[in-house]
Amino acid sequence: MTLPEVSGSKARGPLAGGPRDLTPREFEVFRGLVHAHSGITLGPEKRPMLYARLARRLRALGIETFTDYHRHLTERDPRGEELRRLVNAVTTNKTDFFREAHHFQYLAEQWVPALRARAARAGVRSARIWSAGCSSGEEPYTIAVTLLEALGGAAGWDVKIIATDLDTDVLAQAQAGIYQDDRVAPVPDPLLSRYFLRGRGQTAGLVKVRDEVQALIMFRRLNFMEEPWPIRGPLDVIFCRNALIYFDRPTQRRILEGFLARLAPDGVLFLGHSESIHGLVEGLTHVGNTIYRRAGAPSAAAAR
Repeated sequence: MTLPEVSGSKARGPLAGGPRDLTPREFEVFRGLVHAHSGITLGPEKRPMLYARLARRLRALGIETFTDYHRHLTERDPRGEELRRLVNAVTTNKTDFFREAHHFQYLAEQWVPALRARAARAGVRSARIWSAGCSSGEEPYTIAVTLLEALGGAAGWDVKIIATDLDTDVLAQAQAGIYQDDRVAPVPDPLLSRYFLRGRGQTAGLVKVRDEVQALIMFRRLNFMEEPWPIRGPLDVIFCRNALIYFDRPTQRRILEGFLARLAPDGVLFLGHSESIHGLVEGLTHVGNTIYRRAGAPSAAAAR
């Protein structure tokens, strides 16, 4: 879909001081573009947010109208670099260390003992975990710290955490593992001293994740709309919390089917507090507050 030339279609809000918003036609075109390339569904209430974030991109490029910006995206962006920046701009990246703490309690108190029992029975001391929608890294780092504590360290264990996100900007932050001091406030003091380094001098007020924690995690970009996903199963645990809410139901179903295909038998899926699998997929058993366990054998799709 192409935007028509619209008289007075300059982004006057942040750009020229006027009160003008996106027209309904412009909103429909840009939200369609976002959905096609990210799967993210923007409802009508997101129109002011989309306007503000598009306006920032127009400012950065020195473009005056939404029509010209759309033309730039569709005709002058052969490698998709600006399209990626647009997708980055509209993603939501709310996250915290130990967010929804009951998930990490379950991981430490129920899942790790079961992992130990499996290792004793089968002689395989490994764990494969996917943090899908990892944002700026607080979730995978919390997973890693929880495992290190519950296992008594990673020595003798083959632990790999894959952390993915659509937004390349937050992935860069996650890879660095450096946070403002207030961001680590939810981390208990004993864990903070064991697994984080406090900055001094010019880096005062910053906290860095220790190397032994970072070594467990591999960060990479993943767009749920781009298949095949570069994630192979079987996986023991998948975290995908507060991401499904941004997709429509057909996309939610397809994502959950992809998770199900990659989960090992008895693998565990953690969703966000407002998310559910009800009416979307079968083959998962509810075992806790937004915690589900896979039953049966993984499907052939896991190898795709």
